[in-house]
Amino acid sequence: MNKPWQTKWPERLSYGLSDAADNLVFQMMTTYLLFFYTDVYGLTASAAAILFVVARLADVVESLIIGLMIDRTHSKWGKSRPFFLWYALPYVIFAILTFVTPPFGGTGKLVWAYVTYLGLGFLYTAVNLPITSILPTMTENDQEQTVLGVIRQFCGSSVQIIVAVFTLPLVALFGHGNQRRGFLLTIVLFGAISLVLIWNTFIHVRERFTNPEHAHQSWRAVSGMLKKNKPWLVISVVILLYWLTTAIKNQTTIYYFKYIQNNEQLVPYANAFTFAALIGVLLIVRFSNRWGKKRTMLTGIFIAAVGQLILSLGAVGNLLPVIFTGTLINSVGNGLIIGLVSIMIADTIRYGMAMGIQAEGILASTDDFGVNVGLGLGGLITAGLFHLSGYAANHAQNGATQHMILLNYAWLPLVLYLVMFAVLLLYNERELQAKIQPDIQD
Repeated sequence: MNKPWQTKWPERLSYGLSDAADNLVFQMMTTYLLFFYTDVYGLTASAAAILFVVARLADVVESLIIGLMIDRTHSKWGKSRPFFLWYALPYVIFAILTFVTPPFGGTGKLVWAYVTYLGLGFLYTAVNLPITSILPTMTENDQEQTVLGVIRQFCGSSVQIIVAVFTLPLVALFGHGNQRRGFLLTIVLFGAISLVLIWNTFIHVRERFTNPEHAHQSWRAVSGMLKKNKPWLVISVVILLYWLTTAIKNQTTIYYFKYIQNNEQLVPYANAFTFAALIGVLLIVRFSNRWGKKRTMLTGIFIAAVGQLILSLGAVGNLLPVIFTGTLINSVGNGLIIGLVSIMIADTIRYGMAMGIQAEGILASTDDFGVNVGLGLGGLITAGLFHLSGYAANHAQNGATQHMILLNYAWLPLVLYLVMFAVLLLYNERELQAKIQPDIQD
């Protein structure tokens, strides 16, 4: 029998599957879209780099817009929940269109890429940001929010890994040697599953804890709260750094194995070791109850950095067992990091509520803001460095390009983990808990 503060398992699983749904498309974007654009679709590395920059600049604004839309939505279904109903189908349609290769010339194909990718970015935010903003309204209990966050990340990470491992085999299966057809049919499959799962979330989740007195608060009041919400500011920077690290590494993985190892077929095997992220996710409840969330995330960053160092040494020496070992250890740490993100954002939302400001949309937008800016900068750095080094798609790469591939795959992520660790040290968990603890209902 469920305690009053607990959600039931159908709602828990439906909440978790919302992130699985989004990641069916999102992982395709982060891991394979740059490769699709340069080696399949036909864009130059420089054109792809500019596209990613423009898209991410747009997404920064879009995150704030969607956040404000959530804060100003007052429907019979709540504030965050209706976004799953309204935007799921357009999101899937644009995901499919992004992997369509139209019979246009160079300019026409570039315009098509801009329209579809920019549209997909907006719609991704519209279905993903509510996953974070709805969490503190589902339950006010800290332990239950942690459980929900872990379930969400377990589902999301599982799908991320599945997509990373099985995308290229599915492309080969569906395409029969035609990668354009293979990528398109793969995203159609992922999109159809995503649509069902997002609508399932709308049907089963509920918003229970909202304060009507906090509706339609002025931007001046909200912005004042944001400036005082130091835990939110710190976790926002950590999220951005995490996704910058992830983008740089994930986007370069296929290039490393194709042009350094000269074996593109190794990519699914390398990505299979990222299943270890689920170990990190499952350890969150135990570790956070014992150490607190800050120390648990710091532990995750440390483990991820150690794994990245091992991977880097293996990449330099072309030692596949060492690379795979480093990937496994790195993934355990990543599971601890990313699994805590939505939970810690929920804490900052409740911190704002304790100051009399309910702005879950704006505060939750930091997650998508960090994702979008991190991915944009990651795409810019990766594609930009490739362009400067003379990258030529589907040809043997020169020494400068090989160096850039190794830099992006191995050493840049390691440096960013260290910066991430230093930033998180500024997170004052004791002050935050002192503010929100009186509001927890057992």
